[in-house]
Amino acid sequence: MTELSKGLVPLLPRLRRFAWSLTRDWPDADDLVQTSCTRALTRAEQWQNGTRLDAWMYRLMRNIWIDETRKRTVRVGQGVEDAAESSALLTSGDSETTAYANQVLAQIALLPEGFSSVLLLVAVGGHSYAETAEILDIPIGTVMSRLSSASQKLKAALADQKGART
Repeated sequence: MTELSKGLVPLLPRLRRFAWSLTRDWPDADDLVQTSCTRALTRAEQWQNGTRLDAWMYRLMRNIWIDETRKRTVRVGQGVEDAAESSALLTSGDSETTAYANQVLAQIALLPEGFSSVLLLVAVGGHSYAETAEILDIPIGTVMSRLSSASQKLKAALADQKGART
């Protein structure tokens, strides 16, 4: 087993979350993860041992998704399931925790793609602003701005939902 393939296995949950932030659809996200891992393994010589595998995989995945999005715009009749209608976030907690997790997921899905990607990379993935800027190929100031906006929008949306329930 190569160093690359050993490093991919622990990355899979993070890759899946990032793929969902791009696709907004769990089946498409799973397909994107599979395609990205396959491409990474077939092009293992392009990854330099000692560099960050996660950053390389995120960039690879993002480029594959951009290519796929371009292809989809050419295809006629290929609908995409709305993220709000996609599979619920699976959690091992009680029903209240599951319901809240699904609300958070639905609100993240309503954020523009650039906002949700930054939010998931920084807040969930634990990447620094600089790493996120490099992964998404955007300026660090844009990362900070999008993260701030995404956090405010998410907080406001969740507060609105909580207020509507009481």
